[in-house]
Amino acid sequence: MTDISKISLSEQTASIVRELVEAAVLGPGKVLVIGASTSEVAGRRIGTGGALETAQQLLQGIAEVQAEYGFAVVYQCCEHLNRALVMERELLERLRLTEVAAVPIPGAGGSMASAAYRSMTDPCLAESIEAHAGVDIGETLIGMHLRRVAVPFRPSGRYIGEARVTAAYTRPKLIGGERAVYRLEQKDDHDSTLCD
Repeated sequence: MTDISKISLSEQTASIVRELVEAAVLGPGKVLVIGASTSEVAGRRIGTGGALETAQQLLQGIAEVQAEYGFAVVYQCCEHLNRALVMERELLERLRLTEVAAVPIPGAGGSMASAAYRSMTDPCLAESIEAHAGVDIGETLIGMHLRRVAVPFRPSGRYIGEARVTAAYTRPKLIGGERAVYRLEQKDDHDSTLCD
């Protein structure tokens, strides 16, 4: 087993994000939501010791995987900005999301959202999103920004720094009853009972 204390925060982050991205099959056109408490990463209670330097390390790990796979990333602000999401304006416009007005700072929005905002080309905030997958670093509660239905994902690394990590990807709702089929077989042998 790898000694986590010998791995940088960016490497820990990249490893967990990469595992989720591969399990969720994220690529261009897909969205990953990140919620992160840099206080929790440092071993302090959420909201009590945020650090932009820590956020920069997490961003570096996420950006590494994003460059490989091509998905979009949005960053959840803290409750003081109603958990709004930092993203590139191009994504907000493409998805026709509702923009809200604020600039996240460490004391209102959080260090992670603040660092993400400053790292983007044309940043803005959206009120909400329905992301395809998410990583929650430090129990920031990202579930409100995931599509239904969320499928819990347990990465091999369960911590980044001192913060517990929770992750999920989503799948379409399964509809229908006992006659519903969810995958095509190699040879299409349908039941002779028709539903017209």
